[in-house]
Amino acid sequence: MTISVTHYSGDAFGGASRAALRLHKALLMNSKVDSRMIVSKKADDQFGVSEAETGARSKLNAVFKSAVDALPIRLAGPRDSLPRSAGWLSRITAREINSSQSKIVNLHWINDAFLSVEEIGKIKKPLVWTLHDMWPFCGAEHLTLDVPESRWRNSYEPLESIKGFDIDAWVWRRKKVSWQKQKINIVVPSRWLANCVSKSSLLGHHPIHIIPNTLDLSIFKPANKNDARCLLNLPLDRKLVLFGAIKGTQLAYKGWDLLKPALVEVSKLFSSVDVVIFGQSKPSDPLDLPLNIHWMGHLNDDYTLAALYSAADLLVIPSRQESFGQTGSEAHACGCPVVAFDATGLKDVVLNNITGLLVKPYDPRALATAMVQVLKNDQLHHSFSIAARVRAENQWSFSAVAQQYLALYEAL
Repeated sequence: MTISVTHYSGDAFGGASRAALRLHKALLMNSKVDSRMIVSKKADDQFGVSEAETGARSKLNAVFKSAVDALPIRLAGPRDSLPRSAGWLSRITAREINSSQSKIVNLHWINDAFLSVEEIGKIKKPLVWTLHDMWPFCGAEHLTLDVPESRWRNSYEPLESIKGFDIDAWVWRRKKVSWQKQKINIVVPSRWLANCVSKSSLLGHHPIHIIPNTLDLSIFKPANKNDARCLLNLPLDRKLVLFGAIKGTQLAYKGWDLLKPALVEVSKLFSSVDVVIFGQSKPSDPLDLPLNIHWMGHLNDDYTLAALYSAADLLVIPSRQESFGQTGSEAHACGCPVVAFDATGLKDVVLNNITGLLVKPYDPRALATAMVQVLKNDQLHHSFSIAARVRAENQWSFSAVAQQYLALYEAL
């Protein structure tokens, strides 16, 4: 029996979009699954993927809805810079989803006026939701603190410090009302995120499944280091430390403020090292660092990204919070060791002292010491590199991850 499933993904450019598309491709290779996908914006090479809306008028309507959907966030003026979504407008409807041929619905990142809180509550088919951040069990926040007093743990009780409209509580209450009669099968890529969901007052009673993000290991694979550097115009005679994230030097949770002093320390201990940054263009104001920096910009294709991991000596992930750490798994697949903090989703990616090093959160000096340890010890680097690739093959291959989703779909 073939199981039909449709994936819905409203993220056009980020890591959630890549993760969702890779899962769809993995399922297409399984004869027991008929996988389809509806997205907010389609790339030319996406097989079996449809856009939610087509035509000039529809796309103009999408832009309008996206702008209006963000108005509550702007008008509320939250006291911090956390990314938020109101989720009150929708480009697709539950009626469309319920009338489709697919037996199972698999949601991914559905914000930016793609699918509203209320429309999700009207879905009648068996529902799987693959989480890529914290929004589904929070209020409006996509990422926030994981501490005992976190509001997502205590039903967003009123805070005296919030004057006026409480945008986070408003969104949380709408979710509570809209989803109270549903059974949502939650899929998370890490134990940390699973623990968060289980402790949440909104989704803690729903079934939770831990299934990692998948990778195309025929693309993400080790390549000759010098060939990769020549291809990308990177120096052959330097050690290269790689750091990458969309707006990585601008978003606090990505930890650039922790990495910067660590790199200064590395430059004191190891002179022949350069930094390579991808996911953003070179800023107008130069970064004040005593190292050469190579800016790679936004890399939109996996082949170039895989070459960059092969060109690097290590990837450093200084994030305060990662649902999974997809750059870490990509680097591992290319035989690139990873240095990161021993926290959140990265603990499910990096095996400490086997595929890389996990250090005390959130200590820049410990981060620097670990980077130098990997850069200076060729034997250790080689051991990490081999083990990293083996881990990718065992954990994140198309077949390994698709089998876990198939088991979940069959159970539904």
